[in-house]
Amino acid sequence: MAGAGLLSACGSDGGKPTLNWYINPDGQDTLGAIAERCSTEQYDVVTQLLPASATDQRTQLARRLAAEDSSTDLMSIDPVFVPEFANANWLLELPADTIDDDTLQGAADTVVWEDAVYAAPQWANTQVLWYRRSLAEAAGLDMSEPVTWDQVIDAASEAGGTVGVQANQYEAYVVLINSLIAGAGGEIISDTEAGRDATVEIDSEAGREAAAVIQKLADSPARQPDFTVSNEGTTLAYMYPADGPGEFMTNWTFVYANYQGLIGDGEGQISQEDFDDLGWARYPQTVAGEESRPPIGGIEIGVGAYTDEPDFAREAALCVTDEQAQEELAVNDGLMPSRASVYESQALQDNFPTDLLALYRDSIDTGAPRPKSAFYNQISVAIQQQWHSPEDVDPETTPGRSSDFVTAVLEGRALL
Repeated sequence: MAGAGLLSACGSDGGKPTLNWYINPDGQDTLGAIAERCSTEQYDVVTQLLPASATDQRTQLARRLAAEDSSTDLMSIDPVFVPEFANANWLLELPADTIDDDTLQGAADTVVWEDAVYAAPQWANTQVLWYRRSLAEAAGLDMSEPVTWDQVIDAASEAGGTVGVQANQYEAYVVLINSLIAGAGGEIISDTEAGRDATVEIDSEAGREAAAVIQKLADSPARQPDFTVSNEGTTLAYMYPADGPGEFMTNWTFVYANYQGLIGDGEGQISQEDFDDLGWARYPQTVAGEESRPPIGGIEIGVGAYTDEPDFAREAALCVTDEQAQEELAVNDGLMPSRASVYESQALQDNFPTDLLALYRDSIDTGAPRPKSAFYNQISVAIQQQWHSPEDVDPETTPGRSSDFVTAVLEGRALL
């Protein structure tokens, strides 16, 4: 079945090669234009669309690479899948100077496996705390200072607002759990390069602090009606409800452009006054006084190990991730740069508030990547199964139960 869908990396007449670049759906038009710009007299770069979800993207790419598909020249990869693909020898190594001092640390960390660079950071993603300024003011919450999850949940409850997170049983829920644990000074798992012998750390004081936040929100009047199946899209609707003061919401960088695009007079649109009421702040602290560790996401560009054109593919990977590409993705699609210098470009300064750009940049630079493991997919699914439903999360039992299960899955004593 995998073989039936393979594409040729070379022209059918043996002429100019075509490099296939498998892209995720975010910013399709911009990515198509970047592919055209990065085509040369020696080769063409064309885009092939991957499924919408990161899990389905991983599955399709893994099937192709396991079949040693030579037509998978370039691929857009979620950061958590770089270690798995590199460990399986599915990615070609890239030059060490693919990352440098201009690459934000959160993005740089995600493309290195066993001291080698296996992907080029393209755009970086992070979460911030979005909120209605009027809601925070009514609750008496000073947003010029760092705020904790406890403060946000209490403020929303007292002022009649809600708190939006991603708590469905999917990858974004693990993103939430990971940042809560990292914000308390812990980690889900350590010594990940040991593979199945890595040390599971989730049964810790940091794990219990994270579980306490989820439990508090689940029991709070600020929880949203669809809390247990919430995702990035469902939480958007609560910022400007038909009645009520709005929400505090942790979500990705696309939010600003999303609400800006809703300004108008029609049904489902918002007023300029409403948009001006939108505020943003650093991701909430898990523990008061300890710096938060915002989520890190985005897209890296990997070169398939079985490409017929490795030199051209490496060259193209660096072109589609250059400063111009990062600037275009930010301005056109709200997908933020992985290089610090691009935040200073005039195009970004003209399209985003200066303090929001600084917040994005600093959050990416100091954020918490998810565990870098060749077995990340198993780790993630195991945590999802043990921490969902969020209504059942208990600081006294959930971290320990999930630790036992993740360990058993890694050791082959339990199945997902």
